[in-house]
Amino acid sequence: MMSKGQKALLIAIGIAVLYAIILRLLFGVDTWDGLFRVMSVSFLFFLPVIVGILTVYFSNVEQARKPVYRFFAPWIPICIFFVITLALALEGWACWLMVLPLFLLAASLGGFIGGYLKSRDKENKRYISLFALLPFMAAPVEKLVGEIPGTYEAYTYIDIHAPAERIWNNVTRVKAISAEQDKGWLTRALGFPRPVKAELNFNGVGAYRKAIFTGGLVFHETVSAYEEQKKMVFSIKAYPYEIPSTTMDDHVVIGGKYFDVLNGTYELEKLNDTTYRLHLYSHFKLTTTFNFYASWWARWIMKDIQHNILQVEKERAEKGI
Repeated sequence: MMSKGQKALLIAIGIAVLYAIILRLLFGVDTWDGLFRVMSVSFLFFLPVIVGILTVYFSNVEQARKPVYRFFAPWIPICIFFVITLALALEGWACWLMVLPLFLLAASLGGFIGGYLKSRDKENKRYISLFALLPFMAAPVEKLVGEIPGTYEAYTYIDIHAPAERIWNNVTRVKAISAEQDKGWLTRALGFPRPVKAELNFNGVGAYRKAIFTGGLVFHETVSAYEEQKKMVFSIKAYPYEIPSTTMDDHVVIGGKYFDVLNGTYELEKLNDTTYRLHLYSHFKLTTTFNFYASWWARWIMKDIQHNILQVEKERAEKGI
């Protein structure tokens, strides 16, 4: 038989999960001219904070007094909410995995707020109602401020013990990469497409390079600057309509509303008679109201993709492939 505290916890979790689901459905409606959007601070920050407040506030008063309970109890409805949205295909695995750290910390913050309100007089119930409405009040303000596009760089390099000609041949034309050669641990964990091959029609300015990934993702690249065995700069374009809807979550699709890759550069630097350093860096654009957080993940993802390709080129050049 459940104790009074356990019953109160179940009720609190149920209220918090129900609130989160209702908010997700309302913020997922596309007919409100983008006023309420999932990709917003109003949703991504305020939802977990309020879930934390509700969880602790409606819990047993003895439990709500404990700092450990205030910190960890809100994680339960957050995890349940994630599972439900994944099961209903409201969100994709990659999107939730990236936002999970933010959600857990924000929910814990809400837990301490809820604990404080719980310790005060009963009149604080009106504040709970105001908190519940906070995302709807914040969304119009956020819409008025608007999204602020930002451009960022992802830089990687690798040292290769092979002749420049052999290295450059693997740069301009990357032959088929098998699943066993794929070392992109982060992109694999997120379920992102993995690189398959890259084809360049000729060496020089104006050349077209097609970088093919699994799941129908293709980077269309045009060479804008070229120095044989030294440097290659290329623009990058991904067309969302070419990518099947099952390949990537709408919120993280490359070339979509929020995330786009702009260009890339290879540079080959001679370190000594037997070693070259191959640099690879790219620039990408984010268009959100929370670039301060999204840029960390986007940079990690781009670096993982680039380092994965570099290690393939290193292995092949050193083996003489």
